[in-house]
Amino acid sequence: MQLSFLRPLYDRPGPWCSVYLDASRDTHDARPALDLRWRALKGQLLEQGADAATIDAVERVVRGHDPMPGDYGIAVFATGGRVVLTEYLAAPPLRDLATWSALPHTMPLVAQRGEQVAWVRVLADRTGADAVAVSAGGVPRRAHVQGRESFQLRRVQPGGWSQSRYQRAAMEAWHHNAGDAAAATADLADKVGADVVVVAGDIRATGMIAAQLPERWQDVLVRTDAGKRAGGADPTAMDDLTVQTIAEVADQRVSAALDRFGLQEDVGAGLDAVVRALQRNQVDTMLIVDDASADGELWVGPDPTEIATDPGQLAAMSVDDPQRVRADAALLRALVGTDAELTVLAPEEAPDLTDGVGAVLRYVDASTPGRGNG
Repeated sequence: MQLSFLRPLYDRPGPWCSVYLDASRDTHDARPALDLRWRALKGQLLEQGADAATIDAVERVVRGHDPMPGDYGIAVFATGGRVVLTEYLAAPPLRDLATWSALPHTMPLVAQRGEQVAWVRVLADRTGADAVAVSAGGVPRRAHVQGRESFQLRRVQPGGWSQSRYQRAAMEAWHHNAGDAAAATADLADKVGADVVVVAGDIRATGMIAAQLPERWQDVLVRTDAGKRAGGADPTAMDDLTVQTIAEVADQRVSAALDRFGLQEDVGAGLDAVVRALQRNQVDTMLIVDDASADGELWVGPDPTEIATDPGQLAAMSVDDPQRVRADAALLRALVGTDAELTVLAPEEAPDLTDGVGAVLRYVDASTPGRGNG
């Protein structure tokens, strides 16, 4: 998982308000229920010493939110009287949560986001195509390709001297339309760095589009005749396929990270080893088990790589005023600051991972723990 979307949270000093709130609208009284939940969290922030201006900034976002149908949540991060980041959660948080701390509490957010897969989805028929592209954690982009010709693209009835001419014209129009759709699809895929391209709809149109996609997108192409641009009996069928394909890509990424970690044998395993690797800008991908009950702590200085298991390590790094913070908050800040990635694991995926954390390293040298100098 790339964590660049969190960078605004680490470009300014704290302390931080971090709020996770169930914003679901499942009853007619959703607004009063949301207000009640917020009031409880506001009280917790006041007890923790949060300043009024920052609480007010969060409150404006929460009270200004219009609950939407379905189950979901919102996460809000604010400091210095200003909201810096607001994120929708695909499902309500495990529990409403409000913290006031030196670093933003971002672990619940990244744990719920999981692996972010960029994808392009195309619905096509013989008159054109509609495409939607979503970058990893980004905002949907859309493209609409209409047919170039005004032909009625239907099978011509038998008979008549013009039959073959109109059939050739129709086929030529389909080919042009498919070429335009393929070009638009490739452009969207390039913009979002797509991991998956799903082309769905009319079987002949999808075949023409697929054939004209650039070679670089052929390996991530999935074709299906599910879904129609209009009047389809089951417009959700293609959505199901897209979700399934994205889930498979996410699973492959997690498996690949575990495989790479396993090839290192005992290098990069455990909290001590990960912290030392982060100090050295050595982590390519950190693995962490999602444990909502985790409450471990680490020590940090102003710089992301100033992270340690005890304050003495930071004193040796000439850090004057180290702060004690949540371990996951410190680890995530260090990952963002060193452009490293994160893989969140379910407990059953890594039952033997030391301390529930490990790292795939960018390089290994003689001073790396587990190489004889640990």
